[in-house]
Amino acid sequence: MSRSNPQLQELSISDIFNSTEKFIYEIPIYQRNYAWGKDEIEALVHDVWDACEMNKDTYFIGTLVSFDKGDHKYEVIDGQQRLTTLYLILKALNADINNKLTYRARERSNKTIIKIPDFNHDEKDFGIVRGYHDACLAIKEIVGSEREKLFTNYLMNNVHIIHYNVPRDVDLNHYFEVMNSRGEQLEKHEIIKAKLIALLNDQERTKFSNIWQACSEMDTYVQLKYPEAKNVFGLNLNDFLFYGQSFEALPEIKETGMRRCKLKEFINTGAKENVNVEDEGRNKVFQPIIDFPNFLLIVLKITRMEESGFQPTKFILDDKELINAFDKAEPDRDFAKKFCFNLLQAKYLLDNYIVHHSNEDDTTESNPWQLQHWQLEGKSSYPKNLSEDNKLQEKLTQLLSMFEVSFTPRQRKNYLFYSIYHLFKNRDLADYCKFLKKLANKYFFDIYLNKGLLNEINTPISGAFDQVVIEGKDLNVTIRNMSSDFNSIFGDGTNKSKGIPLFVFNYIDFVIWEKYADNLSGKELKKGYSEERNKFFSDLGCSDFGLKVFDQFYFSRTRRSLEHYYPQANIGAGIDENQINCFGNFAMIGSEANSSGSNWSPKAKLDHYLDSSGKIALVSVASLKFRIMMQICKDNLFKKNDGQEWLFPDIESHQKKMVSLLFAEIQDK
Repeated sequence: MSRSNPQLQELSISDIFNSTEKFIYEIPIYQRNYAWGKDEIEALVHDVWDACEMNKDTYFIGTLVSFDKGDHKYEVIDGQQRLTTLYLILKALNADINNKLTYRARERSNKTIIKIPDFNHDEKDFGIVRGYHDACLAIKEIVGSEREKLFTNYLMNNVHIIHYNVPRDVDLNHYFEVMNSRGEQLEKHEIIKAKLIALLNDQERTKFSNIWQACSEMDTYVQLKYPEAKNVFGLNLNDFLFYGQSFEALPEIKETGMRRCKLKEFINTGAKENVNVEDEGRNKVFQPIIDFPNFLLIVLKITRMEESGFQPTKFILDDKELINAFDKAEPDRDFAKKFCFNLLQAKYLLDNYIVHHSNEDDTTESNPWQLQHWQLEGKSSYPKNLSEDNKLQEKLTQLLSMFEVSFTPRQRKNYLFYSIYHLFKNRDLADYCKFLKKLANKYFFDIYLNKGLLNEINTPISGAFDQVVIEGKDLNVTIRNMSSDFNSIFGDGTNKSKGIPLFVFNYIDFVIWEKYADNLSGKELKKGYSEERNKFFSDLGCSDFGLKVFDQFYFSRTRRSLEHYYPQANIGAGIDENQINCFGNFAMIGSEANSSGSNWSPKAKLDHYLDSSGKIALVSVASLKFRIMMQICKDNLFKKNDGQEWLFPDIESHQKKMVSLLFAEIQDK
C-alpha cells in the first residue's frame, strides 16, 4: 500500500512490515527500552488468535504514530512496544520481514534485533531476548505448531493498525504537547460504571461511586482508600464488618455540604482520601496480580453464580468481553447494588487473603510474595501476616504463588475466581489452606492428566477448569481421576511429549517443598546422621545437598522457560529424541539463563548454574526439580566417565521418583 499521501491510514501488518517500498522504523533515544513481558505478549497472541478463530474479517490492534523523517524513515513516537512485539512474533513465526526496525544510539539493541534468533554475542538487549523467547512460547502454547501457518496468514493480512504520520513540517515539540493534553475516550470499565450508576438514586450513587473508586486502585489495600474506613473495616482496619451482608447495610458516606451532582460528574468523581490512615500507610503499595477490568469480571461471575439458568462454564474471564458480559446480566437497580457490595467484599478478600508481589525484584534472599492483611494500631499502620501460625502462613503463600506464577495471563485466572468464591462462604484459614491444596490436586489429576481436556500441545482446552471444578453453584475439589496417563501424556522415553505446561512443573516443586515443610522444616537434623533426612533425599533420588535451598525456595516469576537438561543439540550420542523430550529431562528455568546455556552439556550447566560468582542469578534456576537433577549429575561425576553424567537411565530413574512423589498425593486418599 502506498504511503506517499495520506497522514492517517489503515494498514495491515503485512503493509507495515512488507510494503512495496522499503521503510525503516526508528525507535528514538527518548523512548524507553523494550519492556513488554510475558503477560502482555501472551495477551496479544491470545487476542489475535481469538479473532482468527472467530473469523473476524478485520481485527484492529491499536495505533502507530510516527514522524516522517524523509528517505523512507519513520521515527516511532507512539506504539513502539506493540510494534516491537509484532516484529518479535513475526520472527518467532519465521515470517518474511522486509522493513527494518532500528534503535537510534542503542548499539546493543540494534545488534540483538538484527541477530534474532542468534543470541550468542556478548552485548545483548535482554528485554528483546526475553521478548523473543516469550513470543515463541506464547505461539507454542496458544496457537500450536499445526496452526502456525493459519495464524501467520491471519496476523499478516487481517490484523490492522491505524498509522498516523506526523508531517515533516509539523513542530514535533508542539505535537507532543497536544498528545499529552488530549482527552482520552472512556475505557470499557468506565462505560460499565456509567451504566450501573444510572440505575441508582442520588444517595445510592454516592455510595456506589466511592466504593468503585476505592476498589479500582489495584496496587494498594482498599482499607486505605475507602472514606471513613473504620466504619466498614473496624478500628484496626483488619476486618470487613459487613461480611456476607448487603449494599443497604453499608453505612452512608458522609458528604458534608455536598451539592447535588449530575450523573456525568458522578462518573468522573473519585473517592476522597481515607482520613483515618496515616500518610505513610497510603504509600504501602504492591504489584497487583490482576487489572481492574478483569477483576470486575471475576466479581460479575461471583454475583451471577446464584442466578438460576446462569452457565458459569460459558463465562469468559477476558476483558475483551467486559461490556457484553454485563449486558448479558441484564442489570437492574437491585443487581447494581448487589454487584457493588460484592465488589467491595471481593476487593477486601483480594487485598488481604490473596498473594501480591512486592515492589522488589526476585532474589534468593527473601520471598517477594506477600500474604498480609492491613493493620492499624494507634498511629501506626502496616501490613501483617495473614496467619499467626508460621507453617500455615508459609503453606498458604506457597500455594497461592504457585497458582499465580502458573496462571499469570488475565484470561487464565480461574484459580483466583475459585479462591475468592470460596472465601465468600468461608474465611477460616485452615479450611482455606485445605481448599487450595485440594484445588491444586484437582488441577493436576483431573485436568492435566485427562487427555480429553487437553489440546494437541497438552494445554487445557477452553472451559476445562470450570467443567471440572464447578458443579451447579458450588465448587467440587474432590479428585475423580484416580488412574493416570502421565507417561503417555508427558513422555517416558518411548514416546515424545507434545508439551508440558508450566503448572505441572510448579505443582511438582510444591509437592517436593511440602514434603520438606511437613517432615524436616524447623528440625535440627545433621547431615549424614539423621535417618529422617537421609530418607528424604533418598526419596528424591539424589544425595544430600543441604536444606537451605528448601528454606529459601519460592515460586519466582523469572522461571518461565522450558529447559532440556540434556541438550537437543547433542541428540545421537547414546540418546534419542524421544528420550530427551520426556518429563524427566525437563525443568523450568529463567529465560535469561536458558538463552545463554541451552546448548551446554549437563556437566557445563552444572558448573555454571551452581556457580556462586553471580554470573547467572541463582533465582533463575530456583526449581527444586532442576536442583535434584543437577545433584544427580553431580553424584555421577564420581561414578561415571566424562560425558556420561546425565544420560537416559538417569532421566528415566529421576522421572520415576518424581511421578512416585506425585502419586503419593492420592495413594492415602
